[in-house]
Amino acid sequence: MPKLSLVVPVYKVQGYLPECLDSVLGQDYTDFEIIAVDDCSPDGSGAILDEYAERDTRIRVIHLTENVGLGRARNAGLEKAEGDYVLFLDSDDTLSAGALAAISDRLEATGNPEILIYDYARTYWDGRIRPNLRADLLKSDDETRTFSLAERPKLLDLLQIVWNKAYRRDFIARTGLTFPPGYYEDAPWTFCSLISAERIALLDRVCVHYRQRREGGNILKTVSRKHFDVFDQYRRVFDYLDAHEELAEWRGPLFRKMVDHYLTILERPGRLPQDARAEFFHRASADYRARLPEGFERPGGGRGHKYGMLERDAYATMVSAMTAVKFRQTARTRARTAINRSKRSAMGVFYQSQLRMPLDENLALFSAYWSRSVSCNPAAIDAELARLAPHVRRVWAIRPDAVARVPKGVDYVRVGSREYWAALARAKYLVNNVNFADAVVKREGQIHVQTHHGTPLKTMGLDQQKYPASTDMDFVKLLERCDRWDFSISSNRFSTVVWERVYPCSYTTLETGYPRNDVLVNAGPEDVRRARAALGLADGTKAFLYMPTHREYQPGFTPPLDLARFAKELGPDVTLLVRGHYFYGSSPHVAELRRTGRIVDVSGHPRVEELYLAADALITDYSSAMFDYAVLDRPIISYAPDWDVYSAVRGTYFNLLQEPPGAVATTQAELLRLLASGEYDNPETAERRDAFRRRFCEFDDGHAAERVVRRVFLGEQTPLPVVPFDERPHAPTPAQALELVERA
Repeated sequence: MPKLSLVVPVYKVQGYLPECLDSVLGQDYTDFEIIAVDDCSPDGSGAILDEYAERDTRIRVIHLTENVGLGRARNAGLEKAEGDYVLFLDSDDTLSAGALAAISDRLEATGNPEILIYDYARTYWDGRIRPNLRADLLKSDDETRTFSLAERPKLLDLLQIVWNKAYRRDFIARTGLTFPPGYYEDAPWTFCSLISAERIALLDRVCVHYRQRREGGNILKTVSRKHFDVFDQYRRVFDYLDAHEELAEWRGPLFRKMVDHYLTILERPGRLPQDARAEFFHRASADYRARLPEGFERPGGGRGHKYGMLERDAYATMVSAMTAVKFRQTARTRARTAINRSKRSAMGVFYQSQLRMPLDENLALFSAYWSRSVSCNPAAIDAELARLAPHVRRVWAIRPDAVARVPKGVDYVRVGSREYWAALARAKYLVNNVNFADAVVKREGQIHVQTHHGTPLKTMGLDQQKYPASTDMDFVKLLERCDRWDFSISSNRFSTVVWERVYPCSYTTLETGYPRNDVLVNAGPEDVRRARAALGLADGTKAFLYMPTHREYQPGFTPPLDLARFAKELGPDVTLLVRGHYFYGSSPHVAELRRTGRIVDVSGHPRVEELYLAADALITDYSSAMFDYAVLDRPIISYAPDWDVYSAVRGTYFNLLQEPPGAVATTQAELLRLLASGEYDNPETAERRDAFRRRFCEFDDGHAAERVVRRVFLGEQTPLPVVPFDERPHAPTPAQALELVERA
């Protein structure tokens, strides 16, 4: 049997769950088990648990058939625990490095106490770490000493939590401890265990990182009548005292904890509904009078005054006192609002006037790649919106220097013009694959759709804080922009988990697939032939699409591929389609190759999806193009000559060399050998590609744009079912397209 059992209740934490589990599984101490309890989570958390359990036998997963709440989910895990000690870990928190070894060592050094209390620190999205303000209570002159609570009663002043302690399992069984349902479930467990334990030990070391989620996630900060559950929790505490006369000395201290807790709920904004505050106060007052211990002395100062108001049930007096505090807070808020108004005035009087106009319920404003083109996911949504909801007017925001490239028939406004600001202010729907400018105000009733523009291999959002050499981003501003999102589009659960963690805002994730990839599923042989003809590719020509990505650590882009050598060694029947930066230089060899058609510069091509259709295979390094091209089930070659540098400087979410979508080359000679021999397309690379496609093309079944339009614009709540992976078509290869056209 393991020494330690970690019970991890799980509910709607898919963005943080992998980090939590990794923090446990990566410990140098290994004598433990994880009992993970899926509390009927509606997101992908349950699937994540199953994937981890398949890879590590130390994880046991319990899938509950209904949502029972945190306390009862812990009970379900507790019933299955087999370790000598039980630890609780919330599924968005993490263990610090070496935590389990330190806990085990201290348990052994202190002779296996009933409870070991260890320290924690709060961690924030911006990298801040704030220590426990009462960490001083965990200091001890003798680290091997144990004691009862009577010797250190101040420990009651620690935060009422269960996840900063290890509990001996036979102690839990002997005392009959279980978690009650409802809010504040930690209070009965924490107080009753501490006052019952005869031997408590301390570990003055941060073992848990307590995540402070920017977007909330803490039910105690939710306005609800569920906060009335606190009365039942303290009833359980005092029922326990009634059943254990030997613990009567704790009535006074626990009465003080109860009253402080009630006052905290009353004083904290964002907990009680306004129409429930008086009722809560009167119930708290009744508990006060019913449980007031003989000889109890109120605390001094303002706190004692509040105790007196509860004892007298003086709600009107309490309201007057709190109103005075609220008035001072309101004055400060108004001052901040005035400052914000003055800042917004810099946006222009015209924009301000338009923000006061009614929203146009049938206007949608689109933008892609910082308003440089009509393309990507927004363009695919635009086309499907025209089909399903033609009453919605569709307008694109386009930079003045990109107007010449706008396709005929597309309605657009120039960025910075009066028409642009009017559209931003009045459009009901705003769709973008990046963020709109900081100056844009999110109006009540507007709907912002963030489509993204690729599945992330490289780190994104807040994760880039770990790689400062890759960015000079203002992360506070970034998240303020992301706060405007109502919907975030995802093409796979991998992306969903990343987006929800690195952009921690209160949007709804739509796992629809990428709209721009619909054409890769639905295109027919004529579409493939047209795409190739537009590029001047003759029948029988092998076309490789080369799409290298940008390197932040290079001041200018130099291709790691000798294009002239490529053309020479692969022969006249091969054409290289190059999409990237302008890096060809003035080499006469390259110029000659371009004149002969052996190299085609497609960097300015407006629709990358047509390039995918035309190409027989893709050569790329770290570009998200690999995830989209995989929809076609055609060969992908990963050319990664600088993987060590790129992954160290930018950071990546998985090791491309170990989990590639096909063949891998790290030198030009190796790449040319793969291409010349045909080894890039064999059963082994096809098997890798299949695994890659199933992971990253999970929802790309050709109906992504339709799902987005039906959910966002038509308000349909039931999404179209995703076509099973093995039943999906995809566009034919160039060879297949030629055969089908000729046969027809």
